[in-house]
Order: sequence, then C-alpha cells, then structure tokens
Amino acid sequence: MPADVSSPTHSPKNAAFDLSVDNVVFGFDGEQLQVLLIRQGLPGVDMAPDRFHMAVPGDLVFPEEGLDQAAHRILSNLTSLDGIYLKQFRAFGAPERVFEEKDREWLTRMRPHPERRVVTIGYYSLVAMAEYKPRPSSFASRAEWCPLSDLPRLAFDHNEIVKAGLLQLREDVARQSVIFELLPEKFTLGQLQRLHEIILDKDLDKRNFRKNVKRMEGVVPLDEKQEGVLHKPAQLYTYVRPE
Repeated sequence: MPADVSSPTHSPKNAAFDLSVDNVVFGFDGEQLQVLLIRQGLPGVDMAPDRFHMAVPGDLVFPEEGLDQAAHRILSNLTSLDGIYLKQFRAFGAPERVFEEKDREWLTRMRPHPERRVVTIGYYSLVAMAEYKPRPSSFASRAEWCPLSDLPRLAFDHNEIVKAGLLQLREDVARQSVIFELLPEKFTLGQLQRLHEIILDKDLDKRNFRKNVKRMEGVVPLDEKQEGVLHKPAQLYTYVRPE
C-alpha cells in the first residue's frame, strides 16, 4: 500500500534542510594539478593533525544571499582568495553525506542544527598558483595545496565533489578557454600541453597539439623566452581573451 503523502512525516514542514556551497579550487604548479584544502578547526579545541578531516572550502549559504555571492564570500572568508574564476557545476543532496564520527563531532560543535540534512552546491575555481597565496581564516586552521593525485580521505563526501568537479573541468577544457585561468600570465607551449594532458588524462602528440594551438584564438607568441632554466629556454606565450 503506498505511503500516505499527506501524513505529517511527508509534510514540507518536517523536510527542513540547510543549503551550503563547496568550492573545489584547482591550481597548476607547472607540473601537477593541485587542489586547495582547508583543515577544519575550532577555537580552543585540540587540533591534532587527525582530529578533523581536511576538506574543500565550504560553508552554509546565508538566507539573504545568492549562490554565486555565497561562493565568493565563503572562499574569501576561509582562504582569503578573491576575484578568481568560479563555475557552478552540480548539486549534492544525498540524504546521508556524513560518514565518519569525526565529521559528526565537527558538525555538532559548529552548526546550530547539526542533525539537519545539508544540500550543497558545488563550484569549481581555477587559479594560477604563482599569483594567489591562500591564507586560512575563520574555522580553517590551515589552507594548503595538495596534489590531485594524492588526495587524502576528505570530510563528508568531498572526495566525490572533487571528482565531479574534475569531470566538469575536463568537459569544459575540451570546448572552452577556461584552462588559461590555471596558467601564469606568460607560459610555454610545453606547460600548456602538460596541463591539457593532466586534465584530460591522456598523452597528446606534440606536433598535432602545437598545430591546434596555432588555431586557438587569443594565444599570442611573445618576443621572450624562459629565464633561469637548466634546459634550452622555450618561447613564452600569453593569452588575450577575445572580446
């Protein structure tokens, strides 16, 4: 017999949930794709390295703000990063997103309603690591880069969120110019190819890649070469966003 949807257990009044934003911040150091993580912290609480999980920067959305506004605020509050590329990519709303006791403890200490279901909106961000220096604040006791290939067990379902963010980035790189957000102002074609290979998870033929780069709108060769390298200096390029 089907459930009585008019019963109190199915009433919207009993279906309250919190809304949050989680930011997957990708950076490129010239060799590896990195993810910015925070160490969850609490004032006056023993912050042994394994007391709480590392996490992607995230927090609850205020009632009066939009999602994009919340994403920028949360990233600024927790990591001091401002003015960087942000893209909303997916919602995560499984009924149970808390898997371990240390996550339950953190929620109990931090949230006024720790028992509430939390639906989060995932954003990914792209930064040129040399141009941004994250600094922890608020309940983030640390903010540090971690190689994507060596992520630890993260809080809640944040490993799943990072994976989904990477899949979206992979789709976007194939048809958009977002990849240049990860590169410094001046870069080599070798760096550009390496970054494509990491994100797309496949090797690319050097000759064909460079032919394709020549057809990319906005990639401009400079009359400059690398400095301070042990190998033969490569020509530098820049990206000028088409108007």
